[in-house]
Amino acid sequence: MSKTDLSRRGLLRTGAVTSAGLALPTIFTAQSASAFTNDPTGGSVTLGFNVPQTGPYADEGADELRAYQLAVEHLNGEGDGGMLNTFTSKALEGSGILGKKVEYVTGDTQTKSDAARASAKSMIEKDGAIMITGGSSSGVAVAVQGLCQEAGVIFMAGLTHSNDTTGKDKKANGFRHFFNAYMSGAALAPVLKNLYGDDRKAYHLTADYTWGWTQEESIKAATEALGWETVNTVKTPLAATDFSSYIAPVLNSGADVLVLNHYGGNMVNSLTNAVQFGLREKEVNGKNFEIVVPLYSRLMAKGAGENVKGIHGSTNWHWSLQDEGSKAFVRSFGTKYGFPPSQAAHTCYVQTLLYADAVQRAGSFNPCAVAEALEDFEFDGMGNGKTLYRGDDHQCFKDVLVVRGKENPTSEFDLLEVVEVTPRAQVEYAADHPMFAGGQLGSCNPGS
Repeated sequence: MSKTDLSRRGLLRTGAVTSAGLALPTIFTAQSASAFTNDPTGGSVTLGFNVPQTGPYADEGADELRAYQLAVEHLNGEGDGGMLNTFTSKALEGSGILGKKVEYVTGDTQTKSDAARASAKSMIEKDGAIMITGGSSSGVAVAVQGLCQEAGVIFMAGLTHSNDTTGKDKKANGFRHFFNAYMSGAALAPVLKNLYGDDRKAYHLTADYTWGWTQEESIKAATEALGWETVNTVKTPLAATDFSSYIAPVLNSGADVLVLNHYGGNMVNSLTNAVQFGLREKEVNGKNFEIVVPLYSRLMAKGAGENVKGIHGSTNWHWSLQDEGSKAFVRSFGTKYGFPPSQAAHTCYVQTLLYADAVQRAGSFNPCAVAEALEDFEFDGMGNGKTLYRGDDHQCFKDVLVVRGKENPTSEFDLLEVVEVTPRAQVEYAADHPMFAGGQLGSCNPGS
């Protein structure tokens, strides 16, 4: 490994100083004392699960926490092992991580960046957490990722869909398994063209923060490339609960498609308002009026009820997938909790296992050794087909699902159906793509 590579990964540190004032390099090994933040010296290791337990994304947060707890059980050799049995890497044996029992602390992000940072900081400084994970807001993810970079711990992002998380705000200590807004556009556009044609007028309502902005940008670019016209784009507050005042102008805009760049409770409320205003029964420009929800989840579908029927969107994963990894996870989660997991639960469970596996393969909890083990790591057996953790930006690339609200659901969980599995190659992009420009990955920080 070159000196440049060592420096980038944070494994090169200044040692003694010569009489000429030149610093001599010292290479920290896994055995070096206090070489990195919260080096676990006892028989256990602590992970920090930072999820929205209140706020508009609280439903996702509750399911994330369930998945984290299940992952800890499996890592410690409890339960049926879940995806440890299907994961192509066989480094984990259900004996903890590097022989240490896995423990955890939890926090409430409140779906607020400042609260999330304060919670993560407390976990690191007071509880000794060596890895932080969680979140259902990209604003939160970006904020906590920055904190973890400063503190010298790994951040395994939970549910975050903004391009910026692994774009302009990417960090060497941060990793994202979840797909992003660009991928949603790339997966959805061909399906929308087949369904609705290439002559459409779209009106966007967009959550006013980093995720909404990049989701709008991605869907606009993908649909305008088809020939669609964007009539208007309107930002809405994340804290909004009634979207009536935003829906009313759509009626006289000339648009024949409403794109709801909303998630969680925002999407449930805005879609409900749109249906109440009769948009789904309207005909505009000689075409049936359509609604699109670019980022979908089963929890949102449940909240919106009948209103989701026939409405298309994209999702990172769905419990109905029949690959062995997905089936194993659904079986474990369902046995423990009595219902199938959401995509938020899936990505959080997988991130926990991927972190533990990287530590195991690296033979060290040093965040820079873990980062090296994760970069350009390709794996299978965790749902979504063969998956790559790209080293250039720490973004996972895998198959993406296009789904729609089911017309005749058989249960309260059978609300979405997969209409297309978009292959990984269709959603890949260059690391220097313009939508992801403006930031540098930088060097890994191992902390103190």
